[in-house]
Amino acid sequence: MSGTRHPSPLAELPLVSPPQAPDELFNEAEAAVADLQKRYRAATGFLRRHFAAVMRGRPPEGRYRAFYPQVSLTTASFAKVDSRLSFGHVTEPGVYETTITRPDLFEGYLIQQLGLLIQNHGMPIRVGTSDTPIPLHFAMGEDAHVEGSIEEALHRPLRDIFDVPDLNTTDDHIVNGTAWASPSGARPLAPFTAQRIDYSLARLAHYTATSATHFQNHVVFTNYQFYMDEFVEFARRALADPGSGYEAFVGPGNTVVGRAGEAMEFAGRLPQMPAFHLIRPRNSGISMVNIGIGPSNAKTITDHIAVLRPHVWLMVGHCAGLRNSQSLGDYVLAHAYMREDHVLDDDLPVWVPIPPLAEVQVALENAVAEVTGLAGYELKKIMRTGTVATIDNRNWELVDTRGPVARLSQARAIALDMESATIAANGFRFRVPYGTLLCVSDKPLHGELKLPGMATDFYKRQVAQHLRIGIRAMEALRDMPLEKLHSRKLRSFDETAFL
Repeated sequence: MSGTRHPSPLAELPLVSPPQAPDELFNEAEAAVADLQKRYRAATGFLRRHFAAVMRGRPPEGRYRAFYPQVSLTTASFAKVDSRLSFGHVTEPGVYETTITRPDLFEGYLIQQLGLLIQNHGMPIRVGTSDTPIPLHFAMGEDAHVEGSIEEALHRPLRDIFDVPDLNTTDDHIVNGTAWASPSGARPLAPFTAQRIDYSLARLAHYTATSATHFQNHVVFTNYQFYMDEFVEFARRALADPGSGYEAFVGPGNTVVGRAGEAMEFAGRLPQMPAFHLIRPRNSGISMVNIGIGPSNAKTITDHIAVLRPHVWLMVGHCAGLRNSQSLGDYVLAHAYMREDHVLDDDLPVWVPIPPLAEVQVALENAVAEVTGLAGYELKKIMRTGTVATIDNRNWELVDTRGPVARLSQARAIALDMESATIAANGFRFRVPYGTLLCVSDKPLHGELKLPGMATDFYKRQVAQHLRIGIRAMEALRDMPLEKLHSRKLRSFDETAFL
């Protein structure tokens, strides 16, 4: 129609990018990370400035694109390194690289990992700029808020002007051990790419209503809100104790409680999987997440928390006891897992064994003994070690008993829930140490179902003790040397150098 103006085709618009600094070699991890932070700030600042200008009405000059920084190591040696450590070295000559995001959030982790590479191989680290664009969404920051319609302001789709998340390149090929290669032919240095990490950081904020910056290196999962309520009470007591080492408590809405006596009031409308964080220096505290019920939630949250590279995660929740000899309130320490959750079948086939980790098992058993005052043979009165089955059918009891019940018996299962095997399997897949301590809350095969009054009494009597056991186990694992906790049995034949 005469007089109507149309935007110029995108092909006529130039690519607009910030100036790229030349690659630099570093023999000090701290200096390398400082350079990564500088490059990342420049790239994300460029995208934010131009987005703000376009939203104010300035016509776009072209397609705005900035790139993730990257770090790489080149070695020509088969040099033998200390193989007792399961990370911090590469096994063969070659070029190894990874893209980097949020070097502010991962500063301590990056200094540790890069420092080990420099120490073990005697080679410098190269810091440069990758060819992977930073999606605008991930450059905006966690507190970004955009008023109005973006496309109305831009007069064209957002992806015409800025890069958006690309799910075709956001995957788990590296951790799954399937085919992966960078365009340059370099091998992966880390288990996750920058865009995969950014995707999970955004999802974590959505599901837990807390920033990824608050997550601690020791994560407890539960399937009941009662445990979260007790965690809040534990945090209140811990903050009142100057010797506890805990400095603050953070809940949904990123509400921070920093002193004893402050009101612990958090967001009135809880998110899908609320998280609470008991903070210690260097992220050595405890985060707790109520994942609700079901293997889908268990997979979802562990998929995302894994990018933070926690040192351990535990499942502490309720289960169905399957043995006549069990009583309500007994503990179950998972020594094996029967997987009928199905949510991880494509990523980790069911024929892959999920081994118990001795360090975590010992910490949990010692914690049960310490908190209950029982030890040795007496401990068997309240705790059994055996196979925990995880199933995706909440009403499994109603299925013909020749099906699931027969399989449970063949597997020698002693307890059943809907989350534990999923959490353990994803811990195995992501190289995050894992463990499970459950509490028997009902025995459906023996007609012992919770009635409302029974449930209330049970929760009052048992939840506080169960949570204290989980926290005590986490504190013991916190004091363990990192190289001992991160077991080599979680590492594959051809493993990334980064933990």
